[in-house]
Amino acid sequence: MTYDFTSILDRRGRDALAVDGLGDMPGFAPSRPKEGFDLIPMWVADMNFPALPAIPRAIIARAQHPAYGYFQPTGEYYEAIIRWQEDRNGVTGLTRECIGYENGVLGGVLSALGAVCSRGDQILLHSPTYIGFTGSLENCGYRIVHSPLFQDESHIWRMDFEDMEKKLADNQIHAAVFCSPHNPCGRVWERWELEKAMELFRKYDVYVVSDEIWSDLTLDGHTHIPLQSVSEDARRRTAALYAPSKTFNLAGLIGSYRIIYDPWLRERVEREASLSHYNSMNVLSMHALVGAYGPEGREWVDQLRHVLTENVECAAGYIAEHFPGVAVTRPQGTYMLFLDCTDWCREHGRTIGQLLQAGWDVGVAWQDGRPFRGPCHIRMNLALPLSRVREAMERLGRYVF
Repeated sequence: MTYDFTSILDRRGRDALAVDGLGDMPGFAPSRPKEGFDLIPMWVADMNFPALPAIPRAIIARAQHPAYGYFQPTGEYYEAIIRWQEDRNGVTGLTRECIGYENGVLGGVLSALGAVCSRGDQILLHSPTYIGFTGSLENCGYRIVHSPLFQDESHIWRMDFEDMEKKLADNQIHAAVFCSPHNPCGRVWERWELEKAMELFRKYDVYVVSDEIWSDLTLDGHTHIPLQSVSEDARRRTAALYAPSKTFNLAGLIGSYRIIYDPWLRERVEREASLSHYNSMNVLSMHALVGAYGPEGREWVDQLRHVLTENVECAAGYIAEHFPGVAVTRPQGTYMLFLDCTDWCREHGRTIGQLLQAGWDVGVAWQDGRPFRGPCHIRMNLALPLSRVREAMERLGRYVF
């Protein structure tokens, strides 16, 4: 393998919430491990791998010029996004006019909702639900209507289209936030599912904000389909959000982008995004994106996807074999597991809080799934060297389950 996905990074004191935030944010972050156990960070959705080498090269090259004043995004920036979307997602017809900047995907979600909704409006989301959606929407005065996903006979998470239609009709909903691939369930939606969802949204005149930040991180055998690509109507009524931050572990640099084809919607979202006067690009993040979205980045992501697939197979297989009562569904995308511990907790007379703490005590810093609307669930980040995934499984087997 060309790139390094095996070295164990020491991130202590290096601006890493996943490591330095433990014990400092009660109710959000895991507690610190007991003496004798080192930390295995498996909660914050960032990766514990060295960055693609082209990214620091691009940042350093730009930083060596000692002026960092006002600037405009370069043509190279737009061309990098257009080429990436075409090569990775099969997108055609994308022009620079359709691309807009956002500091973060959640900010882009709010910019798009603000263009088509009023505070107090009801917004359709699927549950389990990413906690970032919950916090940002509720903080801005929107009311969330959840349509629960369900697991079919093959344990694959599916949309409940009957429930979606009932919620849209009964609540007179005209905006939805869609997550593709889905966080935290890890579904990579099939084309027929996207088409059926968009037909419902067309029927009830629902504008769609599609968070596709995980689109590059599909696992082996699965392919992301951009929601805007399934029909001309989907192209018109959807604002899609992307970022190199999840793919290349650049969240600390800040920088996302939206794709909107419809001129009317695009102009309204652009105006909404500009109101704070703080939604503006960082010059170093621009150069990082250009470095990431080059030929080296394509090769690196392909290798990363194989690494993540192996990690998922290792962890999910171990859990299924050794931890009876814990239901695990292999994700098709992302690097997160969403464990249903309902049966185990009932059989052992333990609460999900007690189970979480038992893992934290031995250094397995996994994440409480309840804020994601998983009542007895745990969310687990597998974007770290395979040796650490195996160590986490062995500790859970020896000390927790």
